[in-house]
Amino acid sequence: MGAGHGHAHGPSGHAGGAHRWRLRVAFGLIAAFFVVELVAGLVAGSLALLSDAGHMAADVVALGAALVATRIATRPDATGRRTFGSYRAEVFASGLAVLLMLGVSVYIVVEALGRLGAEPEVTTGAMVVVGGLGLVVNVAALLLLRGGASESLNVKGAYLEVVADTVGSVGVVVAGILVGATGNPFWDTAVALAIAVFVAVRAVLLGREVVAVLGQHAPAGIHPDEAEAALRAVTDVVDVHDLHLWTLTSGMHVATAHVVCADGADPGAVLEEAGARLRDGFGIDHATLQVEPRGTRSCVETSW
Repeated sequence: MGAGHGHAHGPSGHAGGAHRWRLRVAFGLIAAFFVVELVAGLVAGSLALLSDAGHMAADVVALGAALVATRIATRPDATGRRTFGSYRAEVFASGLAVLLMLGVSVYIVVEALGRLGAEPEVTTGAMVVVGGLGLVVNVAALLLLRGGASESLNVKGAYLEVVADTVGSVGVVVAGILVGATGNPFWDTAVALAIAVFVAVRAVLLGREVVAVLGQHAPAGIHPDEAEAALRAVTDVVDVHDLHLWTLTSGMHVATAHVVCADGADPGAVLEEAGARLRDGFGIDHATLQVEPRGTRSCVETSW
């Protein structure tokens, strides 16, 4: 016999949806300042300032995509075909953030290499002032997003975008000070390259998490052997096979398994205890368990 159940996760119980207001406010702050930084970068002729403006543009797109994704993820399915809902939209938005961060990094490196050997005119005063204002805006956005970064991969993607941009703002201020103190525009290019490397590293780390979810790996912090051992410890359970664990989206872990019971076992009691062990021990709220009597030939294990 088998048992399964569905969860209708609405905005109140969905990590990304619960933090949508944080994304809205951060989006407004970043979008407004992007225009200021872009114009200042063009006027000042600073690659560090322009690279930070480019990354801020990526922030705007990533935050916008995150907002759209949380809306899609919490929208009821009218087709009846999306049996898992649309929660994966948030993971795809995180993937977009990764691509944007890598794209900005490549752009900065190409521009920096093109400036090697040249001595562009750089207005250091504008760099310091605009970089300082950008730092204030980014810190405010960071404080907003930090509260949801640990609960939602989507919010985490937006948070890391802003972290990278915050470092970029610090770099712009440092570059402005160094160029002003030494008169050497090389520091503008060097800081821009450092920003590119930092952004790329953060993108790769986030990308690994996105791939793990899309690849249906076992949830982070949950080892399949430990989950199987917990199920085997259930009263009257003699064997467990075909165990699968994966993450649908942030905070939504799923499990399926076949549980073999001893003769005379109460299937209902087995299901209740097994579900409780997965829920309390591993945070898996959605488990579909098939209970089988010992010696049954009705179950044919899959080849994968």
